[in-house]
Amino acid sequence: MKTWFITGASRGFGHAWARAALERGDRVAATARDLNTLDDLVAEFGDAVLALQLDVTDRAAAFAAVDRAQAHFGALDVVVNNAGYGHFGMVEELTEAELRDQLETNLFGAVWVTQAALPHLRAQGSGHVVQVSSIGGISAFAGIGAYHASKWALEGISQSLAQEVAGFGIHVTLVEPGPFATDWGGPSARHSAQLPAYDDAHAQMRAARAARASSPGDPRASATALLAVVDAPVPPLRVFFGDVSLGIATADYEQRLATWREWEHVSHLAQGEPAPTTP
Repeated sequence: MKTWFITGASRGFGHAWARAALERGDRVAATARDLNTLDDLVAEFGDAVLALQLDVTDRAAAFAAVDRAQAHFGALDVVVNNAGYGHFGMVEELTEAELRDQLETNLFGAVWVTQAALPHLRAQGSGHVVQVSSIGGISAFAGIGAYHASKWALEGISQSLAQEVAGFGIHVTLVEPGPFATDWGGPSARHSAQLPAYDDAHAQMRAARAARASSPGDPRASATALLAVVDAPVPPLRVFFGDVSLGIATADYEQRLATWREWEHVSHLAQGEPAPTTP
């Protein structure tokens, strides 16, 4: 039996994963901004679920929520940073407040919860921090630059974290979902005011996004994958949820490697070395 702390459990991945953990007999501290969204879990699973109201952008509240979960259950085994949203807007269209808000939730919120959990995980000599990133943390598309900024930053800080806490018996995994039937692009999304100069680009962006999400995955099905990851003796640093995300990442990295090799001569020039000759 594992004890979970899951942010953003009101809907989508968070709700599906909380339910899957509870159904197999685990215990879950589930957080949401609106506690009413957790009523079904509380009614069905009773004392196995602790519903907590939390806005992850509030650092003090994040620490209080994690401490309360630890005191209530006596342990924390899996900490899932799932709370987040997508912001749509070209880079030129972003206001300062919009960009800061995106980073506050998707990046800082995950960091605050992680910082709050680490003393408890270190004390018990075990634990697993699951950071819900995205194919948007590996690759990038037009129109969601703020979202990419938040997820690429989460990727970097989490890879550092994994190295820092391995000696304490703590694992870190970045989950990279592709298109799933969540409300990431619906009610939860936010949008910048559009500049007329980008009208055509917005149309192209919407068409490309619709093509990528033509057959979205089911968040409930993804729970099986997550349970396999957290139950693994040696879980991966990164794992892709869905063939679409893995395909995009593979093509992106193959293109990067090809470009880097093409321009390798410049790498040598930057060090004052002659470019290698081709036999």
